[in-house]
Amino acid sequence: MSERAGQGGVGEVFGAFLKLGLTSFGGPIAHLGYFRDELVTRRRWISEAGYADLVALCQFLPGPASSQVGFALGTMRAGPLGGLAAWAGFTLPSALLLMAFALGAAALDGPLAQGVLHGLKLVAVAVVAQAVFGMAQSLTPDRVRAVIAVVAVFMVVLVGGAWGQLGAIGLGAVAGLVLCRNGAAVASGEAFPGSRRVGLGLLLVFALLLIGLPLVAEWSPVLALADAFYRAGSLVFGGGHVVLPLLEAGVVGRGWVGPDAFLAGYGAAQAVPGPLFTFAAYLGAVGTPMGGGLIAGLVALVAIFVPGLLLVAGALPFWNGLRAWPAAQAGLRGANAAVVGLLAAALYDPVFLTAVLSPLDFALALAGFVALVAWKAPPWSVVLALAVAGGFLGVAW
Repeated sequence: MSERAGQGGVGEVFGAFLKLGLTSFGGPIAHLGYFRDELVTRRRWISEAGYADLVALCQFLPGPASSQVGFALGTMRAGPLGGLAAWAGFTLPSALLLMAFALGAAALDGPLAQGVLHGLKLVAVAVVAQAVFGMAQSLTPDRVRAVIAVVAVFMVVLVGGAWGQLGAIGLGAVAGLVLCRNGAAVASGEAFPGSRRVGLGLLLVFALLLIGLPLVAEWSPVLALADAFYRAGSLVFGGGHVVLPLLEAGVVGRGWVGPDAFLAGYGAAQAVPGPLFTFAAYLGAVGTPMGGGLIAGLVALVAIFVPGLLLVAGALPFWNGLRAWPAAQAGLRGANAAVVGLLAAALYDPVFLTAVLSPLDFALALAGFVALVAWKAPPWSVVLALAVAGGFLGVAW
């Protein structure tokens, strides 16, 4: 009998997400693949359908979707402290590396470093392909849901950006309402934590901070910094690279960070595992109204993540009731099929297009996929192998 959420400890959650925070390269869609492999397939913390429910919810909410999914999984496993442990374990490795880079303790240059970075991009191809393969088997078991997944791919490709992703999931939910009422239920049986009263309070705190921080931002440099990064984390759908324009307007537009330093930090963010939102730690540390440094980096880091975590914690209790409705079950069948299409579209662009630049790249990515699917190799071993291969090729060629 597999273990389920609510049966673990805070230390277990932190250890699992620290491992993910050290090995999850490739951006938010790839992170969802790493989470699925480690927490759904290997540890069995949550069912496949329950995981898809979480992904669908977090794709609808503003903020970093993969971090929100991780926070929710940690909360389900070990309560609120488990949620914070999941966030810390997944976030701190990349945040500390980027702050070290901002303070001049690291440099990402030369053929070896660039080769390793390219190898890590190939890891993302293998991991996302594995996630698409596994989720398609369980979430698109019939012709109708397979068509919904394909239509979702077209939606993402033709519309693009966060609106394409939201539209694909929304269209999938509507299609599910119409076409999937008689299908086998995909109810996960997972009970998402929290009471509606607490959830409503957290949503109220989110709104009060969003409205109130701009009113007090001029009182101190700390509040000014918190306001800029809180708003960036509150107003972006899709997470990941979508937040970059907001961050650029918030720090470069105000003269806090120069354009060259901004681009250098963005390049460094591509070389570290974990969520791209940790780019905020670099921006806070490199130069802000607080004068930069470690404390400023931590303020920026917390401020950009807090809104997304408040939203998902506030929404989960209401998600429980919504999922119990028969109509919602039909909609979820369609939405979960659309999530498969969303992952498939991301597998091509940006994951495949930015990583596979030659036939040898394709062969290495395929080898990583086979190792994960056929050999059941742990993701960290594939990360290590392809990083070494990329570094060797970077030096040799």
